[in-house]
Amino acid sequence: MPYYFFDGQDFKVMLVGAANLLGQVRTEIDNLNVFPVPDGDTGTNIYLTLLSGVKEMQSLATSSLGAVAEAFARGCLLGARGNSGVILSQIVRGFADALSGKERAGVHELARAFSLGTEYAYCAVDNPVEGTILTVCRAISQATLEASVKTRDLLRVIIYTYRQAQQALDYTPELLPVLKEAGVVDAGGKGLVVILEGIIQALEDLAVKKDIQLFDLAAFQQRQFAPSRKAILSAEIDYTYCTEFVLVGQNIPLETLKKELAPYGDCLLVVGNEKTAKIHIHSNHPGLVLECGLKYGSLRSVEINNMEEQYLEWKRSPKEEKQPLGIVAVGPGEGLNAILESLGANVVVDGGPTMNPSAQDLATAIKSVKADIVIVLPNNSNILLAAEQAVQIAGRSARVIPSVTVPQGIAALMAFNPCSSLMENLSKMTEVMKKVKTGEITRAAKDSHINGWKIREGDYLGLVEGQVVTCGSDLAEVLQQTLKEMIEENSSLVTLYFGGDLSTLEAESFTEAMRRRFPEVDFELYYGGQPLYQFIISVE
Repeated sequence: MPYYFFDGQDFKVMLVGAANLLGQVRTEIDNLNVFPVPDGDTGTNIYLTLLSGVKEMQSLATSSLGAVAEAFARGCLLGARGNSGVILSQIVRGFADALSGKERAGVHELARAFSLGTEYAYCAVDNPVEGTILTVCRAISQATLEASVKTRDLLRVIIYTYRQAQQALDYTPELLPVLKEAGVVDAGGKGLVVILEGIIQALEDLAVKKDIQLFDLAAFQQRQFAPSRKAILSAEIDYTYCTEFVLVGQNIPLETLKKELAPYGDCLLVVGNEKTAKIHIHSNHPGLVLECGLKYGSLRSVEINNMEEQYLEWKRSPKEEKQPLGIVAVGPGEGLNAILESLGANVVVDGGPTMNPSAQDLATAIKSVKADIVIVLPNNSNILLAAEQAVQIAGRSARVIPSVTVPQGIAALMAFNPCSSLMENLSKMTEVMKKVKTGEITRAAKDSHINGWKIREGDYLGLVEGQVVTCGSDLAEVLQQTLKEMIEENSSLVTLYFGGDLSTLEAESFTEAMRRRFPEVDFELYYGGQPLYQFIISVE
């Protein structure tokens, strides 16, 4: 049965189908990671990003295509994880912009959406590399345009596009030698191909009017970052309840809403647009406030707090003064997180085993810092794009220092001077972190060939600046060879942060052996608590 047009409800089903399939094969995509490290997680990042968008759009009752696409894009933006997730969120943003205001769409609108999504994806990356998710995205855009000239049947167009995308994916090792050596295709590109495959399955189901339920949505646990906060209130409280909510509708009259809410309290804030508005007010009648909002749409993220109780709690707590500069850092484990805090980070976001907090996690952390300007230290190359996106979401003055390792972040924090200006700190912190060499010791998650090394699953890997420099079954030998690659004539200090289930006694034993092997440098040992990595190494 031909399928010529899709509306918002059809779009929901298509994206649920994509999420279903992606959820089932995300581990397979994770395993395509070029480096056989145990935290390869491209599939999981794309899945969580897509899932965040699906959850956002499912809350809409409307079948308006433009509204559904906008909600989906907003959810993907907030839930973007890792570079692959951020790029996907930009592809989706292109879709939303192309479908804005439309009730339904056909193959020509679909071609426009993929074209704009591809344009946004390339713009999101400073130095686009072919053989990656970008290459597959461009192939999808070109194929959709070609097919839309020949037929109006959506299913036929997407099947053709899927086949072209698969060919582009299969060709990625020819464009990127590291993929060819490892014997894999690009993981991000594979994620896009799976999304198309899921959409095809959903379109087939739509053609026979099958009902699709979202796969394992509730079972997949996501980390939620919720920083603690203290309300700073005046001693005299005229209105007891701080009432906040998001109002979602079609034609929200912002100015009318302000006038209607004004009599209910003070500190009124109504911001947003005709489709999504954020409302904040201090009132003694939160129920009336919510009823007023319900006249113009549905309520989301409702939060009502008793400010008298908050004030009493605040009086019992030490008072915090607002600082000129604050810092948000990402850490991989309890020991390193504590070190980052001790060096002056106001908030440390726990990156967990994969070091991939979402853009929303980071934005929440940025907003929680009591400072005029916030400096963000991602401390992982896979968080850079999410951090930049978080700054935009947070809606306040913040800057990202592109630290790509935890040792770089620590060095930057040690150079931070709260009495200096923002520009002075940015310059000094960036300069200092570039002088730090970073190494890591972990275990191979799979058999692999990379950088000329034949790696077996379970081998210890020595990495320097993300590149494999040695491997083997003996941890002490791998640690020694890694340090040999890192220590130079002018090196003076080696710092080892141990984790990966090593005990303190084991870590001390390895450190003492390295002191004997490299007597020309000083060694320091700290508990890092990072999962998966036996050692994170800093050489200065």
